[in-house]
Amino acid sequence: MEVPVYDLSGAIVGKTELNEAVFGQPFNEGLVHQAIVRYLANQRVGTANTLRRGEVSGGGKKPWRQKGTGRARQGSTRAPHWRGGGVVFGPHPRDYRQEMPVKMRRLALRCALSQRVRENGLRVLQELQVERPRTKTVAQLLSTFGASQGALLVTPEVNRNVYLSARNLPGTATSFVDQLNIYDVMRHPVILMPLDAVRRLEQRLAATG
Repeated sequence: MEVPVYDLSGAIVGKTELNEAVFGQPFNEGLVHQAIVRYLANQRVGTANTLRRGEVSGGGKKPWRQKGTGRARQGSTRAPHWRGGGVVFGPHPRDYRQEMPVKMRRLALRCALSQRVRENGLRVLQELQVERPRTKTVAQLLSTFGASQGALLVTPEVNRNVYLSARNLPGTATSFVDQLNIYDVMRHPVILMPLDAVRRLEQRLAATG
């Protein structure tokens, strides 16, 4: 599979072969969906908490006698129907984490990357370097490749200048090869990736079975 390589001005400066094992996988909708659901579930912290009637303060004394007042019988002012009372069926801390075999996760990522290639959404760059943090630099780069609405910028390693230059652009995200996830790939129709990041990604995903 051969794709063009661009410089930062948008001109084609050559071509490169993509590894079919990584960028030539058929799209498996069920697997990709499962991987995305798992990713989103694992982002949840699960710390929401409410107090039951036995956990709120007060309410130790019966508010009035059982009979003879003409009012409904009450045993505590901390029952759920009272103001300041406990919460019925409210959330409590829990773990939302979902497990998924590593081979399935990596296959799903290969399926997502392959789909981007088929949709002509992967732009392989000769390099992706920003000399100093400057939002305008990345904004111009996105405009050059028709991605003014946003894109995913993938670098081979952590690149602070690229991150700082892109973080204020709506719809734009940055990642590096070892952190690349299926949610970001499927959420951004355009991916800008330098050639060295492509090679590192192929090395990471090609031999995973």
